[in-house]
Amino acid sequence: MAEKLKLDLSLVLPAIPDERDACVERLAELLQAEGMEQVHVISEDNNARLCLHYDPERFSVSRVRELAQAAGARIGNQFHHENLHIDGMDCATCATVIEHALQRMDGVLEASVSYAAERLRLEFDAEKIDRAAVTGRIQALGYSVPEEGRATGWVAEHRELMVSGIAGLLLLTGWLSGLAGAPRGLSLGLLMGTYVTGGFYTLRDAWQSLRSRRFDIDILMVVAAAGAAALGAWEEGALLLFLFSLGHALEHMAMDRARKAIEALAELAPKTAFVQRNGVEIEVPVEELLRGDKVIVKPGQRLPADGQVVSGNSAVDQSPVTGESMPVDKEPGDKVYAATINGEGALIIEVTRLARESTLSRMVEMVAEAQAQKSPTQRFTDRFERIFVPAVLVGVGLLIVLPPLFDFPFAESFYRAMAVLVAASPCALAIATPSAVLSAIARAARGGVLIKGGAHLESLGTVSAIAFDKTGTLTLGKPQLTDVFDIMGNEARLLTVAAAVESRSAHPLAQAVVAEATARGLSWSQVDEVESIMGKGMRAKFDGQKVVIGNARLFDGEPIPDVIQQQMLRLQTEGKTLMLIQMEGQFLGILGLADTPRAGTREVLEHLHRLGIRKTIMLTGDNEVVANAIARAVGLDEVKAGLLPEDKVKVMEELAQRYGQVAMVGDGVNDAPAMARATIGIAMGGAGTDVALETADVALMADDLSKLPFAVALSRASRDVIRQNLWVSLGVVALLIPATLLGWAGIGVAVLIHEGSTLVVVINALRLLAYKP
Repeated sequence: MAEKLKLDLSLVLPAIPDERDACVERLAELLQAEGMEQVHVISEDNNARLCLHYDPERFSVSRVRELAQAAGARIGNQFHHENLHIDGMDCATCATVIEHALQRMDGVLEASVSYAAERLRLEFDAEKIDRAAVTGRIQALGYSVPEEGRATGWVAEHRELMVSGIAGLLLLTGWLSGLAGAPRGLSLGLLMGTYVTGGFYTLRDAWQSLRSRRFDIDILMVVAAAGAAALGAWEEGALLLFLFSLGHALEHMAMDRARKAIEALAELAPKTAFVQRNGVEIEVPVEELLRGDKVIVKPGQRLPADGQVVSGNSAVDQSPVTGESMPVDKEPGDKVYAATINGEGALIIEVTRLARESTLSRMVEMVAEAQAQKSPTQRFTDRFERIFVPAVLVGVGLLIVLPPLFDFPFAESFYRAMAVLVAASPCALAIATPSAVLSAIARAARGGVLIKGGAHLESLGTVSAIAFDKTGTLTLGKPQLTDVFDIMGNEARLLTVAAAVESRSAHPLAQAVVAEATARGLSWSQVDEVESIMGKGMRAKFDGQKVVIGNARLFDGEPIPDVIQQQMLRLQTEGKTLMLIQMEGQFLGILGLADTPRAGTREVLEHLHRLGIRKTIMLTGDNEVVANAIARAVGLDEVKAGLLPEDKVKVMEELAQRYGQVAMVGDGVNDAPAMARATIGIAMGGAGTDVALETADVALMADDLSKLPFAVALSRASRDVIRQNLWVSLGVVALLIPATLLGWAGIGVAVLIHEGSTLVVVINALRLLAYKP
C-alpha cells in the first residue's frame, strides 16, 4: 500500500510565484519518472504542500525527501523566473516591441511586459539562455533594466521631459528668428534641431516597431513629420514632434504617479529589526531575519516581519496591509504582519515568515503581476490598433495618390494626408485602459483589497449576483451564547453553574459558555467528578451538588417542564443549539448558542443592493433551519442549504445561467471549487491565509465583509472611467479624420487636439487613485 509524504512546496521550489506555475507540473513529471506513484499539490495549514505517494518497499522517507529536493533543485536551476523593472518605455507600443523581441529568443518561455507598471514577467530556460542575454536584448532595443532597489536619478527620471523642453526651446527660437527676418538657414537649422530632439524617442520606437514588423503610432508620427518637411512646412513638422514628445513625457510623469502609489507599499516595511539572539539585543537588516527569531517592537514602531506575539499586549494599526480603520488588540498567540504599526505597548514577536514571504511582500508582488495582465478591453484595443494603424497608412497612401489623378494639387493632397496621419493616431486609445487599470489596482491595494489583474477588475464590475459561504464569511465561524433562560429568576447563578462545568471541556460550545460568563465578570469554584458523555453533554459535581448539562438526548425519558419545552421549540425554530441545565434532578433553565452573523453584514448586503447587485445568495452545508435563521438576520435574498462542495459548484452553474455574471465570496479553502466556477472568486481574510491569496481573483485582506462594497464600487467606477476614456479617444479620432481630410484643420491643430486628448485620458484615469467609496 502506498504511503504519503508532504513537503512545503516553497522549500522544494522556492523561486516559483505560486503552485499554478508550470514548474510544478515539470517537478511532478520528474518525480514520477523516478518512481513516485503520484505527485500533486494540496493546501494545508494555509500552505501549498507537495504530496508524494510512494511505495515504502522501494523508497524510504529520507530517500523520497532527497529525490524531491534534488528534482526541485534541478528544475530551479534550469527554469528561472524574473520580475524585472524596465526603464525607458515611453508608450504602450514599447511594451509590445520588447515582448515580441524576447519571445523570439530561443529559451524564453514567457515574456509579458506591462507598460503601465514598467515590469517584465519573465521565465526562461537557463540551459538555453541566461539573464544577461535577455537584458542585453532589452538594452539593444534602447531600454534599460536597472537593478532592483537602486533609486532612479532625477535626470534619468525626467530625461524625456528635458529632451522635449530642449525641442520646444529650439522650436520657439527658430520660429522667432524667422519672424525677425533672420537668414532662413538659421531658422531652418533650429527647426531641424527640433526634429532631432523632439523626434529622438519617437524615431527610436518607430525603428524598433519596423524591425518587429509592426506598424504603430510612432511610425505614423515619423511619416507625418517627414512629409511636412518634404512640403517645406518645417514649422508644423517641428511642432508635431515637439508636442508629441511633450505629451508622452507628461503622460509618463502621470503614470509614474500611479506606479509610485504601488511602490509606496513596498517602502512601508522597516529596513532593520531589533532581535534577541544569544541573550543579546542586536539590530539586523530585515532580510537577515530567520524563522523563530524573537523581534522586539517598541511603541510606535512598524513591525519588521510577519509573526506571532510571544509577549506583550498592544493595539496594532493594520491599515497598511488590511485597510482596517481601527487598531486591532494583540496579545500572546495572535498573528501580526510586517509594516503594521504598533500602538502604545511593547511587543516581542516570533518571526514566522522570511521578509520575502511576508504578506506585504506578496501583496506588492501580486499587484505588480496584476498590472502586467491585460484586461479584455485592453486586449480589444490592442487588436484594434494592429488593424487600424496599417489601414490608416494604406488610406493615407491612397489619399496622396488618387486626388492628383483628378487634377487636385499634389502639395495640398500630400499635406492633408499628413494631417490625417496625425489625426488618426490612436495614442489616447492605447493608454486609455492600462492607465485606468493601474490606478484602480493601486487604489484597491491601498484600501486593503487585492485585485489580481485588469480582467478581474473589469469582471467584478459586471456581476449582478453574489453568492456567499455561510460559516466564517457571513458568520463569525464560531458559536456564541445568544440566549439564557432561567426558571428560578437568577440568570447569573445559572450561567455560573454552566460555566463551571463547561470550563472542563475543550468543545467549542463549552468554550462559548465560558467566554460569555467571563465577559460578564462571573467566577466559580472547582468542579469534581466530571464525566463527559460523547455527543450529549457532561455530568459533574459543583458545590457538592450533582449538575447535568447537555442536549435533549441526554435527558431522554425524563419529564421536562412545559416552560422549558416552549423555550426549546422557540430556539430550535431559530436554528439555535440547546443546552439544558439540571441540578440535583431539578431543571434550572436552558442556554441557546449559535454561530452569529458578523457585525454590519446586513448593512453590507443593503449597500450591495444599492450598487445594483440583484441577488445575494447563501451557499452552506448547514441545515435549512440554521441557514434560514442567519439569512433572515442579515437580509439575504436566497438560501441554498445542505450542500456538499461539489453541490456548490452545480449551484454556481445554475446561478450563472440565471443571472449571468456571478461572484462567490468564501474563505478560499473549502470554497475553492465554487469560487473557481464563479465569474469572480473573492476570498475573505487574505492577510491571514496563503490559500486565500493564491486561489481567489480578489482578496479582501482584512477578515471584514465591509470591504466588498468598496471593491465592487471601485470596479464599476473603473469601468466607467475606461468607457469615458474610450469615448474620448475614439471620438477625437472620429472628429479629426474628416476635419483634416476636408482641410478644416491642419497639422498644428490636429497635433494640439491629439495630444490634449491623450493627457485628458491619463488625468481622467488618475482620478481613480483618489477614489472614495
